[in-house]
Amino acid sequence: MGTDETSGVGPRVTLEGFLRARRDRVRPDDVGLATSGRRRVPGLRREEVAILAGVSTDYYMRLEQGRERHPSPQVLDALARALLLDEEATDHLRRLALSDGRRGRGSRRSGRVGPHLLRLLDRWGDTPAFVIGPTLDLVARNRLAEALYADFTVTDNLARMTFLDPAARDFHRDWNRAADAVVAELHKAAGLRLDDPRLNGLVGELSLKSTDFRVLWSRHDVRGKSGGTKRLYHRTVGDLDLHYESFTVNDTEGQQLVVYQAEPGSPSEEALTLLGSLHTAYPATGSEPGAGERPART
Repeated sequence: MGTDETSGVGPRVTLEGFLRARRDRVRPDDVGLATSGRRRVPGLRREEVAILAGVSTDYYMRLEQGRERHPSPQVLDALARALLLDEEATDHLRRLALSDGRRGRGSRRSGRVGPHLLRLLDRWGDTPAFVIGPTLDLVARNRLAEALYADFTVTDNLARMTFLDPAARDFHRDWNRAADAVVAELHKAAGLRLDDPRLNGLVGELSLKSTDFRVLWSRHDVRGKSGGTKRLYHRTVGDLDLHYESFTVNDTEGQQLVVYQAEPGSPSEEALTLLGSLHTAYPATGSEPGAGERPART
């Protein structure tokens, strides 16, 4: 289903759309099926998925057409195996099936950050830390996180920053990987918060303004934020290789605390220290030393 250009509502996340997208991603040889001749579909045929899942072709076609909305847990598990879904994608499949067409709305509390968490952020002076909401809104950040994202025009939402701000292509040294992760996180949020108006509006906006986002959204990858490595570039201090961990904020639905850290004694740790000192000495003035110069990227 396309984006509604008048309402700004993004494409609906449905069981049938997810099945179609993931079926297109699996090649016959991925699941041990012999092929001959030219195929008209990029991935598996419907009848091949049905055989692999042990259901009738007619039943599977009804699932993809949205005419069957009550697959059993056993059928869902069989479909997950047939489509080579990982654990997160399988959970997403189950949530879409269990929604049974009922569309929920997200909590309005996700934009509030408790005072104790805010004080904790302020106490971390040597590592960037921030809180994001379920739709990747940056709802709170400490001073070093503010300095880290200083190259962006607006720092309100990680998805908008990634796809709509030209600075993102320099900031993320592996932009494709960062973009994949953002879209996969939004897909997971969509499965948890069906018809959340905030999420739908964001997906609609990005679908209208970014071809890259539309292509990635159509793939239906699903993955939450947990931990990993970010390869970044800051115009003032150069390259940064940072490890990040994310933690669920238990008293506010959908929020996560994200903390970046550099390897002790590494050039990235020295760069973070420099960034913090510059930001403290020249807060939000745009006049920090070297602002007009860009360190060479390695």
